Amino acid sequence: MTDRHLIVGAGPVGRHVAVLLAERGSDVTVVTRTGRDTGVAGVAHAALDASDADALSRAADGADVLYNCANPGDYTQWERAWPPLAASLLTAAERSGAVYAITGNLYPYGPVDGPMTEDLPDAATDHKGVLRTRMWADARRAFEEGRLRGAVEVRASDYMGPGVGGNGHVSRVLPAALAGRRVTMMGRTDLPHTFTDVGDVARTLVAAAEDPGAHGRTWHVPSNAPRTQAQALADVLAAAGHPPVLPRSLRGPALAAVAAVSPFMREVRQLVYQWERPYVLDDSAARDRWDLEPTPWDEVCRRTAGL
Repeated sequence: MTDRHLIVGAGPVGRHVAVLLAERGSDVTVVTRTGRDTGVAGVAHAALDASDADALSRAADGADVLYNCANPGDYTQWERAWPPLAASLLTAAERSGAVYAITGNLYPYGPVDGPMTEDLPDAATDHKGVLRTRMWADARRAFEEGRLRGAVEVRASDYMGPGVGGNGHVSRVLPAALAGRRVTMMGRTDLPHTFTDVGDVARTLVAAAEDPGAHGRTWHVPSNAPRTQAQALADVLAAAGHPPVLPRSLRGPALAAVAAVSPFMREVRQLVYQWERPYVLDDSAARDRWDLEPTPWDEVCRRTAGL
């Protein structure tokens, strides 16, 4: 019998998950508010408000895995958008018996002083980090109490790869850099920082969802060796045949001034700690368990450049 998968969200991670599953012949449905077509052959699409627990539960009925690849569009409205959406996803997984696989991030850790491993405490104090901590804690508790057949979260660093656009710190400035203009990047641009390809997020999420022994904990997505922001941008430009540009740093009083008039930048400023010290992901646990390696860096850069 064909395995069945329901993916909530058609962004870059959701689309890559759909491609992986469809290519092997799985029954795959992607749900979004609009029913947007991902363009992936063999994948069904449905228009659905995923924060409606009853509607999502009906869609998830019979699914083997429910993937949370959602990303609320307005970054300033997470406190409004995420709680009902997360509660609905959890309810649908409980009712349907599907494994609940969550696309996470590194926000729950808060500021760190060394490489991030999965046994670090979720110690964030900013509101986005606290929110993401609560989402995973609720899912893990439901699994531990036997209300979920399986629950797992994979955590990645800043995205690179196709379709990332404004959600990636390199992709966001890439169009201007390709035009030869100087660009501005968050915090310091000379510190080592891990970047993760969205395709590797999808591969890890599928592997973790289908490995019962991996459930009940978080996993870090295999990622390439850290680069500075300036290096990562220069590498993508080189892949596209363009010379490097010297990025400016937005930090300190200048960032505070921008945040005073921009709601989006006020949100970003709370997380600028990620760019003010080395920010390095230890992904050894996932590499060892599933024999996964990240997409080669040269290919990541070509994919990010749209080549």
